[in-house]
Amino acid sequence: MTAVDARPQGQVESGLLFPAGFRWGTATAAYQIEGAAAEDGRTPSIWDVFSRTPGKVRNGDTGDIAADHYHRMREDVALMRELGVSDYRFSVSWSRVQPTGRGPAVRKGLDFYRRLTDELREAGIRPVATLYHWDLPQELEAAGGWPHRETAERFAEYAGLVAGALGDRVATWTTLNEPWCAAFLGYGSGVHAPGRTEPAAALRAAHHFNLGHGLAVRALRAALPGAAEVSLTLNLHAIRPLSGAEADRDAARRIDALGNRVFLDPVFHGRLPKDLVADTAGLTDWSFVRDGDLAVASEPIDSLGINYYSPTVVGAGTSESPSPWPGAEDRVRFVPAPGPRTAMDWPVDADGLYELLTRLRDELPEVPLVITENGAAYDDYADPSGAVHDPERVAYLHAHLAAVHRALVDGVDVRGYFLWSLLDNFEWAYGYGKRFGIVHVDFATQRRTPKDSARWYAEVVARGGLAGPSEG
Repeated sequence: MTAVDARPQGQVESGLLFPAGFRWGTATAAYQIEGAAAEDGRTPSIWDVFSRTPGKVRNGDTGDIAADHYHRMREDVALMRELGVSDYRFSVSWSRVQPTGRGPAVRKGLDFYRRLTDELREAGIRPVATLYHWDLPQELEAAGGWPHRETAERFAEYAGLVAGALGDRVATWTTLNEPWCAAFLGYGSGVHAPGRTEPAAALRAAHHFNLGHGLAVRALRAALPGAAEVSLTLNLHAIRPLSGAEADRDAARRIDALGNRVFLDPVFHGRLPKDLVADTAGLTDWSFVRDGDLAVASEPIDSLGINYYSPTVVGAGTSESPSPWPGAEDRVRFVPAPGPRTAMDWPVDADGLYELLTRLRDELPEVPLVITENGAAYDDYADPSGAVHDPERVAYLHAHLAAVHRALVDGVDVRGYFLWSLLDNFEWAYGYGKRFGIVHVDFATQRRTPKDSARWYAEVVARGGLAGPSEG
Protein backbone atom coordinates (compact mmCIF):
# COMPACT_ATOMS: atom_id res chain seq x y z
CA MET A 1 0.00 0.00 0.00
CA THR A 2 1.47 3.31 -1.02
CA ALA A 3 2.08 5.57 1.96
CA VAL A 4 0.80 9.12 2.06
CA ASP A 5 2.81 11.87 3.70
CA ALA A 6 3.21 11.06 7.36
CA ARG A 7 1.62 14.26 8.61
CA PRO A 8 -1.16 16.55 7.42
CA GLN A 9 -0.24 19.26 4.95
CA GLY A 10 -1.05 21.94 7.45
CA GLN A 11 -3.49 23.67 9.69
CA VAL A 12 -4.65 27.06 8.49
CA GLU A 13 -7.16 29.61 9.69
CA SER A 14 -9.81 28.34 7.30
CA GLY A 15 -9.60 24.73 8.43
CA LEU A 16 -7.62 21.50 8.39
CA LEU A 17 -5.81 20.03 5.41
CA PHE A 18 -5.23 16.29 5.08
CA PRO A 19 -2.13 14.56 3.68
CA ALA A 20 -1.34 14.53 -0.02
CA GLY A 21 -2.60 11.23 -1.42
CA PHE A 22 -5.27 10.81 1.25
CA ARG A 23 -8.09 8.69 -0.20
CA TRP A 24 -11.52 10.32 -0.12
CA GLY A 25 -14.30 7.86 -0.75
CA THR A 26 -17.83 6.75 -0.14
CA ALA A 27 -19.26 3.30 0.47
CA THR A 28 -22.27 1.01 -0.04
CA ALA A 29 -23.16 -2.68 0.29
CA ALA A 30 -24.70 -5.01 -2.27
CA TYR A 31 -27.88 -6.14 -0.52
CA GLN A 32 -28.61 -2.62 0.69
CA ILE A 33 -28.64 -1.00 -2.76
CA GLU A 34 -28.58 -3.43 -5.68
CA GLY A 35 -32.10 -4.87 -5.83
CA ALA A 36 -32.58 -7.27 -8.78
CA ALA A 37 -32.85 -9.98 -6.15
CA ALA A 38 -33.86 -12.75 -8.57
CA GLU A 39 -32.27 -11.56 -11.83
CA ASP A 40 -29.46 -13.07 -13.91
CA GLY A 41 -29.08 -16.19 -11.79
CA ARG A 42 -28.95 -14.63 -8.33
CA THR A 43 -30.43 -16.85 -5.62
CA PRO A 44 -31.55 -15.97 -2.08
CA SER A 45 -29.04 -14.97 0.55
CA ILE A 46 -29.68 -15.16 4.28
CA TRP A 47 -30.87 -11.56 4.14
CA ASP A 48 -33.47 -12.35 1.48
CA VAL A 49 -34.86 -15.09 3.70
CA PHE A 50 -34.60 -13.07 6.93
CA SER A 51 -36.24 -9.95 5.48
CA ARG A 52 -39.16 -12.02 4.18
CA THR A 53 -39.74 -13.58 7.60
CA PRO A 54 -42.63 -11.77 9.32
CA GLY A 55 -41.56 -9.57 12.20
CA LYS A 56 -37.84 -9.53 11.43
CA VAL A 57 -37.59 -6.24 9.49
CA ARG A 58 -39.60 -3.09 10.15
CA ASN A 59 -42.64 -2.69 7.93
CA GLY A 60 -41.86 -6.00 6.24
CA ASP A 61 -39.29 -4.24 4.01
CA THR A 62 -36.94 -6.32 1.86
CA GLY A 63 -33.97 -5.66 -0.38
CA ASP A 64 -35.79 -7.00 -3.46
CA ILE A 65 -35.57 -3.58 -5.16
CA ALA A 66 -33.64 -1.46 -2.65
CA ALA A 67 -32.10 1.52 -4.48
CA ASP A 68 -32.22 -0.38 -7.81
CA HIS A 69 -28.50 0.14 -8.24
CA TYR A 70 -28.29 -2.95 -10.44
CA HIS A 71 -30.17 -1.05 -13.14
CA ARG A 72 -29.05 2.50 -12.22
CA MET A 73 -25.36 1.86 -11.71
CA ARG A 74 -24.18 4.38 -14.31
CA GLU A 75 -26.33 7.10 -12.76
CA ASP A 76 -24.82 6.35 -9.37
CA VAL A 77 -21.25 6.42 -10.68
CA ALA A 78 -22.04 9.78 -12.30
CA LEU A 79 -23.08 11.04 -8.86
CA MET A 80 -19.73 9.94 -7.47
CA ARG A 81 -17.92 11.67 -10.31
CA GLU A 82 -19.75 14.87 -9.37
CA LEU A 83 -18.64 14.44 -5.76
CA GLY A 84 -15.04 14.17 -6.93
CA VAL A 85 -14.25 11.16 -4.72
CA SER A 86 -11.08 9.23 -5.44
CA ASP A 87 -12.36 5.83 -4.28
CA TYR A 88 -15.61 3.85 -4.05
CA ARG A 89 -16.06 0.94 -1.68
CA PHE A 90 -18.72 -1.55 -2.78
CA SER A 91 -19.46 -5.16 -1.90
CA VAL A 92 -19.93 -8.17 -4.14
CA SER A 93 -23.10 -10.23 -3.69
CA TRP A 94 -21.89 -13.79 -3.11
CA SER A 95 -25.19 -15.31 -4.25
CA ARG A 96 -25.12 -13.22 -7.44
CA VAL A 97 -21.69 -14.55 -8.35
CA GLN A 98 -21.84 -18.09 -6.93
CA PRO A 99 -25.51 -18.79 -6.21
CA THR A 100 -25.14 -21.95 -4.15
CA GLY A 101 -21.86 -20.94 -2.52
CA ARG A 102 -20.16 -23.76 -4.39
CA GLY A 103 -18.98 -24.48 -7.89
CA PRO A 104 -18.40 -22.21 -10.87
CA ALA A 105 -19.27 -18.53 -11.00
CA VAL A 106 -22.26 -17.16 -12.92
CA ARG A 107 -21.04 -15.09 -15.87
CA LYS A 108 -23.88 -12.55 -15.72
CA GLY A 109 -23.20 -11.92 -12.06
CA LEU A 110 -19.53 -11.27 -12.65
CA ASP A 111 -20.37 -9.16 -15.70
CA PHE A 112 -22.29 -6.70 -13.52
CA TYR A 113 -19.19 -6.09 -11.42
CA ARG A 114 -17.05 -5.86 -14.52
CA ARG A 115 -19.34 -3.13 -15.84
CA LEU A 116 -19.33 -1.35 -12.48
CA THR A 117 -15.56 -1.37 -12.11
CA ASP A 118 -15.04 -0.33 -15.74
CA GLU A 119 -17.46 2.56 -15.24
CA LEU A 120 -15.65 3.63 -12.08
CA ARG A 121 -12.25 3.53 -13.74
CA GLU A 122 -13.57 5.53 -16.68
CA ALA A 123 -14.74 8.14 -14.14
CA GLY A 124 -11.31 8.23 -12.51
CA ILE A 125 -12.52 6.46 -9.35
CA ARG A 126 -10.61 3.57 -7.76
CA PRO A 127 -12.82 0.50 -7.13
CA VAL A 128 -12.44 -0.97 -3.63
CA ALA A 129 -14.11 -4.38 -3.44
CA THR A 130 -15.48 -6.00 -0.28
CA LEU A 131 -16.09 -9.72 -0.71
CA TYR A 132 -18.49 -10.25 2.19
CA HIS A 133 -20.99 -7.75 3.60
CA TRP A 134 -23.26 -10.24 5.39
CA ASP A 135 -25.13 -11.81 2.42
CA LEU A 136 -24.26 -15.50 2.79
CA PRO A 137 -25.92 -17.72 0.14
CA GLN A 138 -28.88 -19.39 1.84
CA GLU A 139 -27.76 -22.85 0.74
CA LEU A 140 -24.60 -22.47 2.83
CA GLU A 141 -26.65 -21.37 5.83
CA ALA A 142 -28.88 -24.41 5.40
CA ALA A 143 -25.71 -26.52 5.55
CA GLY A 144 -24.69 -24.92 8.86
CA GLY A 145 -23.65 -21.35 8.06
CA TRP A 146 -20.66 -19.63 9.63
CA PRO A 147 -20.67 -21.80 12.77
CA HIS A 148 -19.80 -24.64 10.34
CA ARG A 149 -16.14 -24.88 9.30
CA GLU A 150 -16.87 -25.61 5.65
CA THR A 151 -18.29 -22.11 5.18
CA ALA A 152 -14.82 -20.63 5.73
CA GLU A 153 -13.45 -22.96 3.07
CA ARG A 154 -16.23 -22.07 0.63
CA PHE A 155 -15.56 -18.38 1.25
CA ALA A 156 -11.94 -18.79 0.18
CA GLU A 157 -13.05 -20.51 -3.03
CA TYR A 158 -15.45 -17.65 -3.75
CA ALA A 159 -12.69 -15.09 -3.07
CA GLY A 160 -10.49 -16.75 -5.64
CA LEU A 161 -13.28 -16.75 -8.25
CA VAL A 162 -13.98 -13.02 -7.84
CA ALA A 163 -10.30 -12.09 -7.77
CA GLY A 164 -9.70 -14.10 -10.93
CA ALA A 165 -12.48 -12.19 -12.70
CA LEU A 166 -11.80 -8.67 -11.40
CA GLY A 167 -8.13 -8.69 -10.50
CA ASP A 168 -7.23 -6.68 -13.59
CA ARG A 169 -9.70 -3.95 -12.57
CA VAL A 170 -9.59 -3.81 -8.76
CA ALA A 171 -6.39 -3.10 -6.84
CA THR A 172 -7.82 -2.96 -3.30
CA TRP A 173 -9.68 -5.89 -1.73
CA THR A 174 -11.38 -6.36 1.63
CA THR A 175 -12.21 -9.88 2.76
CA LEU A 176 -14.91 -9.26 5.40
CA ASN A 177 -16.98 -6.32 6.56
CA GLU A 178 -17.79 -6.21 10.28
CA PRO A 179 -17.59 -9.91 11.15
CA TRP A 180 -18.63 -8.95 14.70
CA CYS A 181 -22.10 -8.00 13.47
CA ALA A 182 -22.40 -11.06 11.26
CA ALA A 183 -21.34 -13.43 14.04
CA PHE A 184 -22.89 -11.92 17.15
CA LEU A 185 -25.99 -10.17 15.79
CA GLY A 186 -26.66 -12.97 13.32
CA TYR A 187 -26.07 -15.99 15.57
CA GLY A 188 -26.17 -14.51 19.09
CA SER A 189 -28.98 -11.99 19.52
CA GLY A 190 -30.69 -12.94 16.24
CA VAL A 191 -31.52 -9.36 15.24
CA HIS A 192 -29.63 -9.82 11.96
CA ALA A 193 -29.75 -12.64 9.45
CA PRO A 194 -29.90 -15.58 9.81
CA GLY A 195 -31.70 -14.75 13.06
CA ARG A 196 -30.30 -17.50 15.27
CA THR A 197 -30.00 -17.12 19.06
CA GLU A 198 -27.25 -19.59 19.88
CA PRO A 199 -24.42 -18.12 22.00
CA ALA A 200 -21.98 -20.98 21.41
CA ALA A 201 -22.68 -20.88 17.66
CA ALA A 202 -21.89 -17.15 17.65
CA LEU A 203 -18.43 -17.90 19.09
CA ARG A 204 -17.86 -20.65 16.52
CA ALA A 205 -18.93 -18.24 13.79
CA ALA A 206 -16.45 -15.62 15.01
CA HIS A 207 -13.62 -18.13 14.77
CA HIS A 208 -14.68 -19.29 11.32
CA PHE A 209 -14.81 -15.69 10.14
CA ASN A 210 -11.19 -15.33 11.25
CA LEU A 211 -10.29 -18.59 9.54
CA GLY A 212 -12.22 -17.67 6.40
CA HIS A 213 -10.49 -14.30 6.30
CA GLY A 214 -7.06 -15.93 6.41
CA LEU A 215 -7.97 -18.52 3.80
CA ALA A 216 -9.36 -15.77 1.58
CA VAL A 217 -6.17 -13.72 1.97
CA ARG A 218 -4.23 -16.72 0.67
CA ALA A 219 -6.64 -17.15 -2.23
CA LEU A 220 -6.43 -13.46 -3.10
CA ARG A 221 -2.63 -13.43 -2.98
CA ALA A 222 -2.57 -16.43 -5.33
CA ALA A 223 -4.94 -14.80 -7.85
CA LEU A 224 -3.99 -11.11 -7.75
CA PRO A 225 -1.00 -9.13 -9.02
CA GLY A 226 1.70 -8.57 -6.43
CA ALA A 227 0.84 -4.89 -6.01
CA ALA A 228 -2.76 -5.56 -4.96
CA GLU A 229 -3.81 -4.42 -1.48
CA VAL A 230 -5.61 -6.85 0.81
CA SER A 231 -7.43 -5.74 3.93
CA LEU A 232 -10.05 -6.54 6.56
CA THR A 233 -12.73 -4.20 7.94
CA LEU A 234 -13.74 -4.37 11.61
CA ASN A 235 -16.29 -2.38 13.55
CA LEU A 236 -14.10 -2.07 16.61
CA HIS A 237 -15.71 -0.74 19.77
CA ALA A 238 -14.46 2.36 21.57
CA ILE A 239 -15.24 1.03 25.05
CA ARG A 240 -15.44 3.16 28.19
CA PRO A 241 -16.11 1.87 31.71
CA LEU A 242 -18.90 3.69 33.51
CA SER A 243 -16.53 4.46 36.39
CA GLY A 244 -13.14 3.55 37.74
CA ALA A 245 -14.65 0.89 39.97
CA GLU A 246 -13.10 -2.55 39.55
CA ALA A 247 -16.41 -4.16 38.53
CA ASP A 248 -17.00 -1.52 35.84
CA ARG A 249 -13.46 -1.89 34.53
CA ASP A 250 -13.93 -5.66 34.40
CA ALA A 251 -17.13 -5.16 32.41
CA ALA A 252 -15.17 -3.08 29.89
CA ARG A 253 -12.49 -5.78 29.70
CA ARG A 254 -15.10 -8.45 28.95
CA ILE A 255 -16.66 -6.41 26.15
CA ASP A 256 -13.25 -5.53 24.76
CA ALA A 257 -12.49 -9.25 24.51
CA LEU A 258 -15.81 -10.04 22.80
CA GLY A 259 -16.01 -6.93 20.66
CA ASN A 260 -12.41 -6.24 19.68
CA ARG A 261 -9.77 -8.76 20.68
CA VAL A 262 -11.80 -11.75 19.41
CA PHE A 263 -10.70 -10.53 15.97
CA LEU A 264 -7.60 -8.42 16.61
CA ASP A 265 -5.67 -11.10 18.49
CA PRO A 266 -6.13 -13.96 15.98
CA VAL A 267 -5.64 -11.72 12.91
CA PHE A 268 -2.61 -9.77 14.10
CA HIS A 269 -1.05 -11.99 16.77
CA GLY A 270 -2.12 -15.52 15.84
CA ARG A 271 -3.67 -16.20 19.26
CA LEU A 272 -6.96 -16.31 21.13
CA PRO A 273 -7.41 -13.90 24.05
CA LYS A 274 -6.94 -15.99 27.19
CA ASP A 275 -9.53 -14.00 29.11
CA LEU A 276 -12.10 -14.52 26.34
CA VAL A 277 -11.59 -18.28 26.53
CA ALA A 278 -11.97 -18.15 30.32
CA ASP A 279 -15.01 -15.86 30.22
CA THR A 280 -16.85 -18.17 27.81
CA ALA A 281 -15.80 -21.52 29.31
CA GLY A 282 -19.39 -22.18 30.36
CA LEU A 283 -20.46 -22.06 26.70
CA THR A 284 -17.63 -23.76 24.83
CA ASP A 285 -14.19 -25.29 25.27
CA TRP A 286 -13.07 -23.76 21.92
CA SER A 287 -12.15 -27.23 20.64
CA PHE A 288 -13.37 -26.13 17.20
CA VAL A 289 -10.10 -24.18 16.90
CA ARG A 290 -7.79 -26.66 15.18
CA ASP A 291 -4.03 -26.72 15.03
CA GLY A 292 -2.85 -24.25 12.40
CA ASP A 293 -6.09 -22.22 12.30
CA LEU A 294 -4.61 -19.20 14.05
CA ALA A 295 -1.58 -19.18 11.78
CA VAL A 296 -3.98 -19.04 8.82
CA ALA A 297 -6.04 -16.26 10.44
CA SER A 298 -2.91 -14.16 10.89
CA GLU A 299 -1.88 -14.07 7.23
CA PRO A 300 -0.33 -10.58 6.74
CA ILE A 301 -2.59 -7.88 5.32
CA ASP A 302 -1.79 -4.45 3.93
CA SER A 303 -4.21 -2.33 5.95
CA LEU A 304 -7.03 -2.48 8.49
CA GLY A 305 -10.39 -0.88 7.79
CA ILE A 306 -12.18 0.75 10.72
CA ASN A 307 -15.95 1.34 10.85
CA TYR A 308 -16.97 3.76 13.59
CA TYR A 309 -20.27 5.39 14.53
CA SER A 310 -20.42 5.84 18.32
CA PRO A 311 -18.73 4.78 21.59
CA THR A 312 -19.78 1.99 23.96
CA VAL A 313 -20.20 2.66 27.69
CA VAL A 314 -20.50 -0.32 30.05
CA GLY A 315 -20.75 -1.03 33.75
CA ALA A 316 -21.31 -3.98 36.04
CA GLY A 317 -24.80 -5.40 35.85
CA THR A 318 -26.92 -7.57 33.57
CA SER A 319 -28.12 -7.33 29.97
CA GLU A 320 -31.24 -8.44 28.18
CA SER A 321 -31.28 -11.87 26.59
CA PRO A 322 -30.81 -13.03 23.89
CA SER A 323 -27.62 -11.02 23.79
CA PRO A 324 -24.90 -10.47 21.19
CA TRP A 325 -22.34 -10.75 24.03
CA PRO A 326 -22.02 -14.48 24.85
CA GLY A 327 -20.99 -15.09 28.44
CA ALA A 328 -21.31 -11.44 29.47
CA GLU A 329 -25.08 -11.16 29.92
CA ASP A 330 -24.98 -11.58 33.69
CA ARG A 331 -21.92 -9.38 34.21
CA VAL A 332 -22.31 -6.34 31.96
CA ARG A 333 -24.90 -3.63 31.38
CA PHE A 334 -24.77 -1.08 28.59
CA VAL A 335 -25.24 2.57 29.54
CA PRO A 336 -26.40 5.27 27.10
CA ALA A 337 -23.62 7.75 26.45
CA PRO A 338 -24.54 11.40 27.03
CA GLY A 339 -24.96 14.00 24.32
CA PRO A 340 -26.92 14.43 21.07
CA ARG A 341 -28.15 11.37 19.22
CA THR A 342 -28.77 10.33 15.64
CA ALA A 343 -32.00 8.87 14.26
CA MET A 344 -30.59 5.45 15.18
CA ASP A 345 -30.49 6.68 18.80
CA TRP A 346 -26.70 6.41 18.66
CA PRO A 347 -24.71 9.03 20.59
CA VAL A 348 -22.67 11.52 18.60
CA ASP A 349 -19.14 11.42 20.02
CA ALA A 350 -16.19 11.94 17.69
CA ASP A 351 -13.73 11.56 20.56
CA GLY A 352 -14.48 7.83 20.46
CA LEU A 353 -13.02 7.64 16.96
CA TYR A 354 -9.87 9.45 18.09
CA GLU A 355 -9.55 7.08 21.06
CA LEU A 356 -9.88 4.06 18.80
CA LEU A 357 -7.34 5.30 16.27
CA THR A 358 -4.72 6.16 18.88
CA ARG A 359 -5.22 2.79 20.56
CA LEU A 360 -4.50 1.05 17.27
CA ARG A 361 -1.46 3.29 16.71
CA ASP A 362 -0.07 2.03 20.00
CA GLU A 363 -1.04 -1.65 19.60
CA LEU A 364 -0.47 -2.12 15.84
CA PRO A 365 2.05 0.58 14.92
CA GLU A 366 3.02 -1.05 11.61
CA VAL A 367 -0.55 -1.43 10.29
CA PRO A 368 -1.95 1.38 8.08
CA LEU A 369 -5.56 2.28 8.88
CA VAL A 370 -8.46 3.36 6.68
CA ILE A 371 -11.80 4.68 7.93
CA THR A 372 -14.01 2.43 5.80
CA GLU A 373 -17.35 3.59 7.25
CA ASN A 374 -18.42 6.66 9.18
CA GLY A 375 -21.68 8.53 8.94
CA ALA A 376 -25.05 9.14 10.52
CA ALA A 377 -28.77 8.59 9.96
CA TYR A 378 -31.11 11.53 10.38
CA ASP A 379 -34.78 12.09 9.57
CA ASP A 380 -34.14 14.16 6.45
CA TYR A 381 -36.65 14.66 3.66
CA ALA A 382 -37.11 16.54 0.41
CA ASP A 383 -38.79 19.91 1.02
CA PRO A 384 -41.41 21.38 -1.39
CA SER A 385 -38.63 22.72 -3.61
CA GLY A 386 -37.04 19.27 -3.82
CA ALA A 387 -34.00 20.20 -1.70
CA VAL A 388 -32.79 18.04 1.19
CA HIS A 389 -31.22 19.97 4.05
CA ASP A 390 -29.28 17.90 6.60
CA PRO A 391 -27.21 20.22 8.79
CA GLU A 392 -26.96 17.62 11.59
CA ARG A 393 -25.21 15.18 9.25
CA VAL A 394 -22.81 17.88 8.09
CA ALA A 395 -21.96 18.68 11.71
CA TYR A 396 -21.46 14.97 12.47
CA LEU A 397 -19.14 14.46 9.52
CA HIS A 398 -17.19 17.64 10.26
CA ALA A 399 -16.58 16.57 13.87
CA HIS A 400 -15.46 13.07 12.90
CA LEU A 401 -13.14 14.24 10.13
CA ALA A 402 -11.64 16.70 12.62
CA ALA A 403 -11.03 13.72 14.93
CA VAL A 404 -9.26 11.87 12.09
CA HIS A 405 -7.10 14.94 11.44
CA ARG A 406 -6.25 15.16 15.13
CA ALA A 407 -5.21 11.49 15.05
CA LEU A 408 -3.02 12.15 12.00
CA VAL A 409 -1.29 15.01 13.80
CA ASP A 410 -0.66 12.62 16.69
CA GLY A 411 1.07 10.10 14.48
CA VAL A 412 -1.70 7.69 13.46
CA ASP A 413 -1.16 6.31 9.97
CA VAL A 414 -4.63 6.87 8.48
CA ARG A 415 -4.68 6.53 4.69
CA GLY A 416 -8.29 7.33 3.78
CA TYR A 417 -11.88 8.05 4.75
CA PHE A 418 -14.99 6.44 3.24
CA LEU A 419 -18.25 8.17 4.09
CA TRP A 420 -21.22 5.91 4.80
CA SER A 421 -23.27 6.04 2.73
CA LEU A 422 -23.49 7.25 -0.83
CA LEU A 423 -27.22 6.48 -1.05
CA ASP A 424 -30.16 6.09 1.26
CA ASN A 425 -30.71 2.33 1.30
CA PHE A 426 -32.15 -0.76 2.95
CA GLU A 427 -30.88 -0.35 6.50
CA TRP A 428 -31.00 -4.01 7.51
CA ALA A 429 -33.52 -4.72 10.30
CA TYR A 430 -34.66 -1.07 10.16
CA GLY A 431 -35.82 -1.41 6.55
CA TYR A 432 -36.18 1.88 4.70
CA GLY A 433 -36.95 3.92 7.82
CA LYS A 434 -33.36 5.06 8.48
CA ARG A 435 -31.47 7.23 6.01
CA PHE A 436 -27.66 7.29 6.08
CA GLY A 437 -27.12 8.57 2.52
CA ILE A 438 -25.68 11.86 1.37
CA VAL A 439 -27.89 11.28 -1.67
CA HIS A 440 -31.61 11.09 -0.94
CA VAL A 441 -33.49 8.25 -2.64
CA ASP A 442 -37.25 8.43 -3.18
CA PHE A 443 -37.88 4.70 -3.07
CA ALA A 444 -41.22 5.01 -4.89
CA THR A 445 -39.64 6.67 -7.94
CA GLN A 446 -35.91 5.91 -7.39
CA ARG A 447 -35.19 9.60 -7.90
CA ARG A 448 -31.77 10.58 -6.54
CA THR A 449 -31.31 14.02 -4.95
CA PRO A 450 -27.94 15.08 -3.49
CA LYS A 451 -28.41 16.42 0.02
CA ASP A 452 -26.61 19.45 1.39
CA SER A 453 -24.14 16.99 2.93
CA ALA A 454 -23.20 15.72 -0.55
CA ARG A 455 -22.32 19.23 -1.66
CA TRP A 456 -20.43 19.81 1.57
CA TYR A 457 -18.44 16.58 1.12
CA ALA A 458 -17.62 17.49 -2.48
CA GLU A 459 -16.10 20.73 -1.18
CA VAL A 460 -14.09 18.81 1.43
CA VAL A 461 -12.75 16.47 -1.25
CA ALA A 462 -11.89 19.34 -3.60
CA ARG A 463 -10.19 21.27 -0.79
CA GLY A 464 -8.40 18.22 0.58
CA GLY A 465 -9.65 18.97 4.06
CA LEU A 466 -12.04 20.79 6.30
CA ALA A 467 -13.15 24.36 6.28
CA GLY A 468 -13.35 26.16 9.59
CA PRO A 469 -16.42 25.51 11.78
CA SER A 470 -18.11 28.68 10.62
CA GLU A 471 -17.87 27.49 7.03
CA GLY A 472 -18.70 23.83 7.68
